[in-house]
Amino acid sequence: MNENNEFLVSTEWLEKSLNNPDICIVDCDPYDAFGRAHILGAVGIKVHHYIKHPEYSKSPKEYPWVAEPDVAKEIFEDMGIGDTTTVVAYDSNGGLWAARFWWVLNYYGHSDVKVLDGGWKKWFDEQRPISNDVKKNNLVEFTPKANLDLICTLDQGISNVQNKNVTFIDVRSDGEWDGSNSRGNKRVGHVPGSVHVEWTNFLKEDKYQTFKSKEEIQKILEINAITPEQEIVTY
Repeated sequence: MNENNEFLVSTEWLEKSLNNPDICIVDCDPYDAFGRAHILGAVGIKVHHYIKHPEYSKSPKEYPWVAEPDVAKEIFEDMGIGDTTTVVAYDSNGGLWAARFWWVLNYYGHSDVKVLDGGWKKWFDEQRPISNDVKKNNLVEFTPKANLDLICTLDQGISNVQNKNVTFIDVRSDGEWDGSNSRGNKRVGHVPGSVHVEWTNFLKEDKYQTFKSKEEIQKILEINAITPEQEIVTY
C-alpha cells in the first residue's frame, strides 16, 4: 500500500494480492470497457456508477442517492462482495467512479474498501496481468447497514447554509462553480458561502492522475480554511 493506505492501494500491492480469495477487485468503468479488458480476476459493475438504475428504483424519494438496501445486497452479492470481503475499486478516470463505489459501500456499512491509485491506466502501462474473462464469483452474504451520517439531505443543507461550523465544499468544475457551464440544468451557481476546490486539485498532474500526498492535500485544505473541527458537506 502507499502512505494513504487507509483508502488507497498501489499497483504493486494489488498484483501481489491477486491470488487472495478474500479480495474482490471491482472495475468501475462502463461495463462494455470491462468486457474488452480488465485487471485479472476483477468483476464489473452491470449498473450505473452510482449503483442506481431506473429499473432498480423502487422508492426514488426514499433512496434518491443510492440503490435500496435489498437491491444493493443483491448487486454486491452477485459481484462476490460479502461482509468480510476486502474490496479494491479502480477506474480509468482519476478514481472518480471508483470513489463513488467506495462511498456506496461505506454508506452500507462496508468500510473495508480501497481505491487503486493510478487505476487502470497505470496498471495497463506497467504491463501487469489483465484478462477479458468473466470469473465465477464466490457465494457470499452482504448485510447492508445504512449509515445516514454520510448523507446531507436537502433540508439539512438549507438549514446549515449560515452555520459557521458547517463548510460546504463545491468540488465541481470552474464553469459549474461560476455558472458559465450549466451542464443542461435549469439553474446555475453554487451554495452560498461554499468553498470551491475542484476534485482534480487532489490529483497529481501526471498521466495516471494519482493522488497527491497527504501533506499536499492537507495544504490545499488549509489554504481554503477547511479544518477538521468543521462539519464538511461536499457536493
